[in-house]
Amino acid sequence: MITPEIEPYWRLLGTRFKEVEAVFPDCLAEARQVLGESGLDVYLESASFLGRMGRGAEPMLAFLEEAPRLVRVAGEDIMGEVRDFAYHLSCHTNGPAIVPFLQTLAPVAERLKTPALFRRYIEIVRDFAHRTSGSVHGGHTTFPSPSLPDFLLQAPRLLSLVTIEGLQNWIDYGIRHYLDHPERQRDYFQLQSADAHAVLQRERHGTLFIDNERRLELYLRACWFEDERLIPYSLAFDELRRPTPYYDETGFRIPDVYDDRGGVSGIDRYRLALAHMAGHRRWSEPMIADNWSPFQRLAVECFEDCRIDTLVCRRFPGLWASLRALHPRPDPADLDIEDASTIRLRLAIVSRAMIDPDFRIEDTTMLDFVERFQACLAEGDGSTRQMADLGLLFIARTRRESDFLPRIIFDDTEIDYRDDNRNLWLFIEEGEDEPEDERVREPEDDEETPPGLPPRHYDEWDYATQCYRPDWVTLYEVLHPAGRASDIDRILEKHSALAKRLKRLLDMIKPQDRVRIRFQEEGSELDLDVALRSIIDFRSGAEPDPRINMSHRTAGRSIAVSVLLDLSESLCQPVAGGQQTLLELSREAVALLAWSIEQLGDPLAIGGFHSNTRHDVRYLHFKGFSEHWGDEVKGRLAAMDAAYSTRMGAAMRHAAHYLKAQPTDKKLLLVLTDGEPADIDVKDERMLIEDAHRAVQELDADGIHS
Repeated sequence: MITPEIEPYWRLLGTRFKEVEAVFPDCLAEARQVLGESGLDVYLESASFLGRMGRGAEPMLAFLEEAPRLVRVAGEDIMGEVRDFAYHLSCHTNGPAIVPFLQTLAPVAERLKTPALFRRYIEIVRDFAHRTSGSVHGGHTTFPSPSLPDFLLQAPRLLSLVTIEGLQNWIDYGIRHYLDHPERQRDYFQLQSADAHAVLQRERHGTLFIDNERRLELYLRACWFEDERLIPYSLAFDELRRPTPYYDETGFRIPDVYDDRGGVSGIDRYRLALAHMAGHRRWSEPMIADNWSPFQRLAVECFEDCRIDTLVCRRFPGLWASLRALHPRPDPADLDIEDASTIRLRLAIVSRAMIDPDFRIEDTTMLDFVERFQACLAEGDGSTRQMADLGLLFIARTRRESDFLPRIIFDDTEIDYRDDNRNLWLFIEEGEDEPEDERVREPEDDEETPPGLPPRHYDEWDYATQCYRPDWVTLYEVLHPAGRASDIDRILEKHSALAKRLKRLLDMIKPQDRVRIRFQEEGSELDLDVALRSIIDFRSGAEPDPRINMSHRTAGRSIAVSVLLDLSESLCQPVAGGQQTLLELSREAVALLAWSIEQLGDPLAIGGFHSNTRHDVRYLHFKGFSEHWGDEVKGRLAAMDAAYSTRMGAAMRHAAHYLKAQPTDKKLLLVLTDGEPADIDVKDERMLIEDAHRAVQELDADGIHS
């Protein structure tokens, strides 16, 4: 809204664009923070000039928004030069490039840092436009540059990778090789071609891996006795997900270039990253991660990384200086922020304190964990298990309600010489997010089996306060002991007539490769039945049906099913009017259901649960998604027993934990129970009912139908 205070400035701008009027007060307020009165006049006059060029409101809007940030770097005088160059583009048929040029002014200037380099950038753009625009006999341009707008949009990103001279060399290559091929020229300047990547890589600043590969291989072999391949990855073309170092069976993965940072040279950054990964290879032991929350894994990784850093620097004390220079120094005062999650910040503070005795923190809880860490390493190398215990306890002791807020503090928490810790974790249940080569293989007979799964903690919904009780329920999961598989075979034989009927029904709904879609006006072939009826109608004088074609589509099934059995004490009661107990009836129903789904070939998991207060919820595995319906599964189902109470919400969340990992379009959770949720430590009858209701809503939000 144009107030009387800003009315004189609005009149000086002299425009009627409604979209400009909506943002003008905010733009003016930002401009007045960095411009004097004379600079403000130039700012408004330049914007007014751009609005009168006949290019619509966009040039004016872009200039009003970007100029204040530009002036902070390049000074007030640059605004007139920007205006004149925009007019130059308009006069030489390069009008489509004006808006991209103006929109990228500020990020380009912030990367170039000085007015002189920014003016050099404008000259490069002017030369680019002149060389790639069409002209007749050296006269005025007759058609615009096909690639100038694309280049301008990429300019901030390019200048974060190369110097201004490197940018000039990259442009020269593209123009020299693709001047007469407009489409290939656009691919080059959009960074879509292999040539563009290769030439850009050659011009990048910093310490290049390709120039130091042999030195790094010798360093890894001589100092760490590692003979693995070094495989570079590029940081230049992945803006959304910045990769981090890691290692796998193919070798050590490291960036293709490192800049000097914090007084540490690029080659020393390479050495530190390789030393950290080699330390993990030597001293870390993988742990089963299925039952640990992301926060718990994050804390365990932090403590284990600090242990590896300490052991690496014990072996080569000269690395301490580089390590401390590259580790961020987070400000403990930022922990007072209440509207954001500070879990990563707390871990970064503790990490800094564990490797830097000069870093002071006042929080007594954090100091206690620093002392515990130092005690673990005082008399030896410590162990991954000890670090895991510290990490789990740290999360439990420092948990805040704000940890679950969507806004997360990332500033001064990224430690880029550390790897991504993918080799620290094992996963029991296969999922779509886990590459095949990273899943846990079955141990051979002469190998040790993996240790038992640690307890898993789940939140519980409190309807009275309308909030979650964090990590309120402790759930333990075990493989159900086996019984006689023949008992299940007798059940299937007993209900053979029903099983045969089920098989006939299932054969009818099994997916077919092709399904006809009839009554189509346009299709792949003629539907003879409909076509004959249409001819009869036409000859009878009636209106014929024009939908005489048919087409085909492929019909398939993509569904995963998880069956969750209530195994509380009440299932031991007999069925009304019968000799069976509810438990026996449940066993028969699940056996028939499992056999039926096996016939369809859909992935199926069967689990059961019962509870004895919130501290002891038992989750019993009968069948995993990767298991087939065989004697082992039948034996577990035959031994099914019931006891204790029915805390349903935590069991549903845990079943969904495995179901979410299935790579299917539809996910179904079937809960077989004889009554409402209840437990002996809950007096309010509605409490666990509301929690189960909340669990259903959570599952529905995750795409799981229950």
